[in-house]
Amino acid sequence: MENLKIALVQTDLYWQDRGANLAMLEEKIWSLQGKVDLIVLPEMFPTGFSMEVEKLGEPMNFTTTKWLQQMASQTKAVVTGSVIIKDGKDFYNRLLWVRPDGEVSYYDKRHLFRMADEEHHFSMGTKRELFSLKGWRILPQVCYDLRFPVWSRNISNSNGQMEYDLAFYIASWPAARDSAWDVLLKARAVENLCYTLGVNRVGEDGNGIAYSGHSGAYDFKGGTMAFSSEKEEVLLVTLDAEALVRYREKFPAWMDADRFEIK
Repeated sequence: MENLKIALVQTDLYWQDRGANLAMLEEKIWSLQGKVDLIVLPEMFPTGFSMEVEKLGEPMNFTTTKWLQQMASQTKAVVTGSVIIKDGKDFYNRLLWVRPDGEVSYYDKRHLFRMADEEHHFSMGTKRELFSLKGWRILPQVCYDLRFPVWSRNISNSNGQMEYDLAFYIASWPAARDSAWDVLLKARAVENLCYTLGVNRVGEDGNGIAYSGHSGAYDFKGGTMAFSSEKEEVLLVTLDAEALVRYREKFPAWMDADRFEIK
Protein backbone atom coordinates (compact mmCIF):
# COMPACT_ATOMS: atom_id res chain seq x y z
CA MET A 1 0.00 0.00 0.00
CA GLU A 2 0.97 3.59 -0.63
CA ASN A 3 -0.21 6.50 1.52
CA LEU A 4 -3.69 7.64 0.52
CA LYS A 5 -4.74 11.29 0.27
CA ILE A 6 -8.49 11.82 0.59
CA ALA A 7 -10.87 14.80 0.32
CA LEU A 8 -14.02 14.66 2.45
CA VAL A 9 -16.63 17.05 1.05
CA GLN A 10 -18.98 18.30 3.79
CA THR A 11 -21.61 20.51 2.21
CA ASP A 12 -25.19 21.73 2.26
CA LEU A 13 -27.35 20.41 -0.59
CA TYR A 14 -30.03 22.01 -2.75
CA TRP A 15 -33.29 20.16 -2.14
CA GLN A 16 -34.15 17.85 -5.05
CA ASP A 17 -32.17 19.95 -7.52
CA ARG A 18 -29.66 17.78 -9.36
CA GLY A 19 -28.36 20.51 -11.65
CA ALA A 20 -27.67 22.95 -8.81
CA ASN A 21 -25.94 20.31 -6.68
CA LEU A 22 -23.69 19.06 -9.46
CA ALA A 23 -22.68 22.61 -10.37
CA MET A 24 -21.98 23.48 -6.71
CA LEU A 25 -19.97 20.29 -6.11
CA GLU A 26 -17.99 20.79 -9.29
CA GLU A 27 -16.83 24.16 -7.95
CA LYS A 28 -15.82 22.60 -4.64
CA ILE A 29 -13.91 19.81 -6.37
CA TRP A 30 -12.03 22.25 -8.58
CA SER A 31 -11.09 24.33 -5.53
CA LEU A 32 -9.11 21.43 -4.03
CA GLN A 33 -5.49 22.25 -3.41
CA GLY A 34 -3.08 19.64 -4.76
CA LYS A 35 -3.57 16.09 -5.98
CA VAL A 36 -5.82 13.69 -4.07
CA ASP A 37 -6.51 10.01 -4.62
CA LEU A 38 -10.14 9.86 -3.47
CA ILE A 39 -12.97 12.41 -3.27
CA VAL A 40 -15.90 11.43 -1.02
CA LEU A 41 -19.33 13.08 -1.34
CA PRO A 42 -22.35 12.73 1.01
CA GLU A 43 -25.30 10.34 0.72
CA MET A 44 -27.71 11.22 -2.13
CA PHE A 45 -25.54 14.20 -3.05
CA PRO A 46 -27.52 15.10 -6.23
CA THR A 47 -30.89 15.42 -4.49
CA GLY A 48 -30.70 15.32 -0.70
CA PHE A 49 -32.15 12.40 1.29
CA SER A 50 -35.49 12.10 -0.48
CA MET A 51 -38.05 9.32 -0.82
CA GLU A 52 -39.44 10.72 -4.08
CA VAL A 53 -37.81 7.99 -6.12
CA GLU A 54 -40.12 8.13 -9.13
CA LYS A 55 -39.37 11.82 -9.58
CA LEU A 56 -35.65 11.77 -8.79
CA GLY A 57 -34.38 8.30 -9.71
CA GLU A 58 -32.12 7.93 -12.72
CA PRO A 59 -30.68 4.87 -14.49
CA MET A 60 -27.04 3.90 -14.38
CA ASN A 61 -24.79 5.62 -16.92
CA PHE A 62 -27.08 8.64 -17.03
CA THR A 63 -26.57 12.27 -15.86
CA THR A 64 -24.92 11.75 -12.45
CA THR A 65 -22.83 8.76 -13.51
CA LYS A 66 -21.47 10.70 -16.48
CA TRP A 67 -20.77 13.70 -14.24
CA LEU A 68 -18.84 11.49 -11.83
CA GLN A 69 -16.84 10.03 -14.73
CA GLN A 70 -16.02 13.54 -15.90
CA MET A 71 -14.91 14.62 -12.41
CA ALA A 72 -12.80 11.49 -11.95
CA SER A 73 -11.16 11.88 -15.35
CA GLN A 74 -10.35 15.55 -14.83
CA THR A 75 -9.02 15.20 -11.26
CA LYS A 76 -7.32 11.80 -11.79
CA ALA A 77 -8.98 10.70 -8.54
CA VAL A 78 -11.68 8.20 -7.62
CA VAL A 79 -14.93 10.07 -6.91
CA THR A 80 -17.66 8.45 -4.81
CA GLY A 81 -21.07 9.21 -3.29
CA SER A 82 -24.60 7.79 -3.41
CA VAL A 83 -27.38 8.41 -5.93
CA ILE A 84 -31.04 7.35 -6.33
CA ILE A 85 -30.67 4.74 -9.06
CA LYS A 86 -33.50 3.04 -10.98
CA ASP A 87 -32.46 -0.50 -11.87
CA GLY A 88 -35.24 -2.34 -13.69
CA LYS A 89 -38.36 -1.88 -11.57
CA ASP A 90 -36.39 -1.26 -8.37
CA PHE A 91 -34.82 1.84 -6.86
CA TYR A 92 -31.57 1.72 -4.87
CA ASN A 93 -29.66 4.10 -2.65
CA ARG A 94 -26.55 3.24 -4.63
CA LEU A 95 -23.01 4.30 -3.80
CA LEU A 96 -21.08 4.78 -7.04
CA TRP A 97 -17.29 4.34 -7.07
CA VAL A 98 -15.93 5.94 -10.24
CA ARG A 99 -12.31 5.64 -11.33
CA PRO A 100 -10.38 8.09 -13.53
CA ASP A 101 -10.52 5.61 -16.44
CA GLY A 102 -14.33 5.71 -16.28
CA GLU A 103 -14.85 2.30 -14.67
CA VAL A 104 -17.89 2.30 -12.36
CA SER A 105 -18.39 -0.02 -9.38
CA TYR A 106 -21.18 0.23 -6.84
CA TYR A 107 -22.56 -0.77 -3.47
CA ASP A 108 -26.29 -0.76 -2.66
CA LYS A 109 -27.19 0.40 0.84
CA ARG A 110 -28.00 -2.63 2.97
CA HIS A 111 -29.77 -1.13 5.99
CA LEU A 112 -32.70 1.04 4.95
CA PHE A 113 -33.77 3.70 7.45
CA ARG A 114 -37.26 2.62 8.48
CA MET A 115 -37.85 5.77 10.54
CA ALA A 116 -38.03 7.61 7.20
CA ASP A 117 -39.85 4.73 5.42
CA GLU A 118 -36.80 4.17 3.23
CA GLU A 119 -37.60 0.44 3.01
CA HIS A 120 -40.93 1.26 1.34
CA HIS A 121 -39.27 3.19 -1.47
CA PHE A 122 -35.91 1.50 -1.98
CA SER A 123 -34.77 -2.09 -2.41
CA MET A 124 -32.21 -3.41 0.06
CA GLY A 125 -28.69 -4.22 -1.04
CA THR A 126 -27.74 -7.85 -0.50
CA LYS A 127 -23.99 -7.90 -1.12
CA ARG A 128 -21.07 -6.39 0.73
CA GLU A 129 -18.51 -4.87 -1.63
CA LEU A 130 -14.79 -4.15 -1.40
CA PHE A 131 -12.99 -1.67 -3.63
CA SER A 132 -9.26 -1.26 -4.18
CA LEU A 133 -7.10 1.83 -4.59
CA LYS A 134 -3.27 2.09 -4.49
CA GLY A 135 -3.05 -1.28 -2.73
CA TRP A 136 -5.72 -0.40 -0.15
CA ARG A 137 -8.75 -2.63 0.36
CA ILE A 138 -11.73 -0.35 1.03
CA LEU A 139 -15.18 -1.08 2.46
CA PRO A 140 -17.99 1.29 1.37
CA GLN A 141 -21.00 1.81 3.65
CA VAL A 142 -24.00 4.18 3.65
CA CYS A 143 -25.39 6.04 6.68
CA TYR A 144 -27.66 3.68 8.70
CA ASP A 145 -25.21 0.82 7.95
CA LEU A 146 -23.04 2.40 10.66
CA ARG A 147 -25.34 1.10 13.41
CA PHE A 148 -24.84 -2.57 12.44
CA PRO A 149 -21.30 -3.73 13.24
CA VAL A 150 -21.69 -7.28 11.94
CA TRP A 151 -22.12 -5.95 8.40
CA SER A 152 -18.74 -4.21 8.60
CA ARG A 153 -16.83 -6.80 10.67
CA ASN A 154 -13.27 -6.92 9.39
CA ILE A 155 -12.47 -10.61 9.20
CA SER A 156 -12.69 -13.10 6.38
CA ASN A 157 -14.76 -16.15 7.24
CA SER A 158 -12.89 -18.29 4.74
CA ASN A 159 -9.24 -17.76 5.65
CA GLY A 160 -9.21 -15.73 8.85
CA GLN A 161 -7.36 -12.77 7.31
CA MET A 162 -8.36 -9.12 7.60
CA GLU A 163 -10.41 -8.13 4.58
CA TYR A 164 -9.98 -4.38 4.41
CA ASP A 165 -7.82 -1.44 5.52
CA LEU A 166 -10.27 1.47 5.29
CA ALA A 167 -14.02 1.77 5.86
CA PHE A 168 -15.92 4.88 4.85
CA TYR A 169 -19.48 5.94 5.59
CA ILE A 170 -21.38 8.53 3.57
CA ALA A 171 -24.47 9.92 5.24
CA SER A 172 -27.42 12.21 5.73
CA TRP A 173 -27.22 11.81 9.50
CA PRO A 174 -29.47 14.24 11.42
CA ALA A 175 -28.01 16.65 13.97
CA ALA A 176 -30.33 15.22 16.64
CA ARG A 177 -28.23 12.04 16.68
CA ASP A 178 -24.75 13.36 15.93
CA SER A 179 -23.31 11.99 19.20
CA ALA A 180 -24.12 8.45 18.04
CA TRP A 181 -22.45 9.16 14.69
CA ASP A 182 -19.25 10.34 16.41
CA VAL A 183 -19.07 7.36 18.79
CA LEU A 184 -19.86 4.71 16.21
CA LEU A 185 -17.30 5.94 13.67
CA LYS A 186 -14.60 5.62 16.32
CA ALA A 187 -15.92 2.23 17.42
CA ARG A 188 -15.81 0.86 13.86
CA ALA A 189 -12.17 1.99 13.58
CA VAL A 190 -11.09 0.41 16.87
CA GLU A 191 -12.94 -2.91 16.56
CA ASN A 192 -11.85 -3.44 12.96
CA LEU A 193 -8.23 -2.21 13.27
CA CYS A 194 -8.68 0.07 10.29
CA TYR A 195 -8.98 3.71 9.30
CA THR A 196 -12.56 4.98 9.27
CA LEU A 197 -13.99 8.00 7.45
CA GLY A 198 -17.42 9.60 7.78
CA VAL A 199 -18.82 12.19 5.37
CA ASN A 200 -22.08 13.86 6.37
CA ARG A 201 -23.95 16.89 5.02
CA VAL A 202 -24.83 20.16 6.76
CA GLY A 203 -27.80 22.53 6.49
CA GLU A 204 -31.52 21.76 6.49
CA ASP A 205 -33.37 19.63 3.96
CA GLY A 206 -36.81 20.10 2.41
CA ASN A 207 -38.41 18.14 5.24
CA GLY A 208 -37.06 20.56 7.84
CA ILE A 209 -34.44 18.10 9.15
CA ALA A 210 -31.18 19.72 10.30
CA TYR A 211 -27.72 18.24 9.72
CA SER A 212 -24.60 19.26 11.63
CA GLY A 213 -21.88 17.57 9.60
CA HIS A 214 -19.38 16.04 12.00
CA SER A 215 -17.48 14.59 9.06
CA GLY A 216 -14.21 13.13 10.20
CA ALA A 217 -11.33 10.71 9.83
CA TYR A 218 -10.21 8.29 12.55
CA ASP A 219 -7.19 6.05 12.84
CA PHE A 220 -7.05 2.39 13.91
CA LYS A 221 -6.83 3.41 17.59
CA GLY A 222 -9.91 5.64 17.34
CA GLY A 223 -7.80 8.80 17.29
CA THR A 224 -9.22 11.83 15.48
CA MET A 225 -7.20 12.79 12.40
CA ALA A 226 -9.64 15.38 11.02
CA PHE A 227 -13.04 16.71 12.06
CA SER A 228 -15.48 19.39 10.93
CA SER A 229 -18.63 20.46 12.72
CA GLU A 230 -21.43 22.55 11.24
CA LYS A 231 -19.82 24.48 8.38
CA GLU A 232 -19.33 23.68 4.73
CA GLU A 233 -15.77 22.46 4.44
CA VAL A 234 -13.53 20.09 2.50
CA LEU A 235 -11.30 18.09 4.84
CA LEU A 236 -8.03 16.77 3.46
CA VAL A 237 -6.48 13.79 5.20
CA THR A 238 -3.56 11.48 4.39
CA LEU A 239 -3.71 7.88 5.58
CA ASP A 240 -0.37 6.34 6.59
CA ALA A 241 -0.14 2.79 5.24
CA GLU A 242 3.00 1.81 7.14
CA ALA A 243 1.57 2.93 10.48
CA LEU A 244 -1.46 0.70 9.97
CA VAL A 245 0.64 -2.34 9.08
CA ARG A 246 2.93 -1.82 12.09
CA TYR A 247 0.01 -1.51 14.49
CA ARG A 248 -1.68 -4.65 13.20
CA GLU A 249 1.56 -6.57 13.64
CA LYS A 250 2.09 -5.23 17.16
CA PHE A 251 -1.53 -5.61 18.30
CA PRO A 252 -3.13 -8.48 16.31
CA ALA A 253 -6.46 -8.52 18.15
CA TRP A 254 -8.16 -9.57 14.92
CA MET A 255 -6.65 -13.05 15.33
CA ASP A 256 -8.90 -13.64 18.36
CA ALA A 257 -12.12 -12.49 16.69
CA ASP A 258 -15.18 -14.75 16.76
CA ARG A 259 -16.00 -16.56 13.53
CA PHE A 260 -19.44 -16.11 12.01
CA GLU A 261 -21.32 -16.10 8.74
CA ILE A 262 -23.77 -13.51 7.41
CA LYS A 263 -26.87 -15.16 6.00
